[in-house]
Amino acid sequence: MDMQQLMEQARLMQEQLATAQDNMGNVEVEATAGGGMVRVTATGDMKITSISIDPGAVDPTDVAMLEDLVLTAVNSVLAKASEVANEQVADITSGLNIPGLF
Repeated sequence: MDMQQLMEQARLMQEQLATAQDNMGNVEVEATAGGGMVRVTATGDMKITSISIDPGAVDPTDVAMLEDLVLTAVNSVLAKASEVANEQVADITSGLNIPGLF
C-alpha cells in the first residue's frame, strides 16, 4: 500500500469517527439501581438526560441510601455509554486500540 492510499484511508477513518462521535448524542442508554427504584438515562456522549426516583425510595431518615442508589445508577449508565462509544470506535477502526478517542 502506498503512502497516498494510506493517507486516504486515514482521512476516511477520521470522517467516520467524527460522524460516529456526532451520532453518540442520539444513542440512549439506561441503568437502574435498587431494583429499579432509581433509573438514569444518558446519551452515548456521556450526558445524563434523566433521573427518575420511585417515591418508595425516598426515606427522609435514610438519605444516604438514596444517594448511594443515585450514585450507583449514574456510574452504571456512564459505563454503559462508554461501552457503546468504544464499540462504535472498534467497528470503525476494525478493533485497533486508539487511546483517547472516546
